[in-house]
Amino acid sequence: MALSKTPMEDAMRQKITDALAPTSFEVFNDSHLHSHHKAMKDTTSQETHFRVFITSSAFEKKMQPARHRMVYTLLKDELAAQGGIHALQLRTRTPEEEEKVKAKEAT
Repeated sequence: MALSKTPMEDAMRQKITDALAPTSFEVFNDSHLHSHHKAMKDTTSQETHFRVFITSSAFEKKMQPARHRMVYTLLKDELAAQGGIHALQLRTRTPEEEEKVKAKEAT
């Protein structure tokens, strides 16, 4: 079996999918946009900056900070790893919130 070219993204996808059972889930690897930054000078990782959009009923009755803490806890190893996730931008919604946004965009 060949090694993955995106092990960090793969781990992120697996952990979030297993724990949060998202109804919608998108991951954008923006690392290439930040490779010239001084902080990235000595890293060889191509998986350091991500935007993640998650829609899950696991977020119901939770404020944004609590939702983000849920995700940070899931990804604690990836965030702490040398050459791991350096920046993580999250958009967390419940299915109801997602439907409201879609309905508003449709009008």
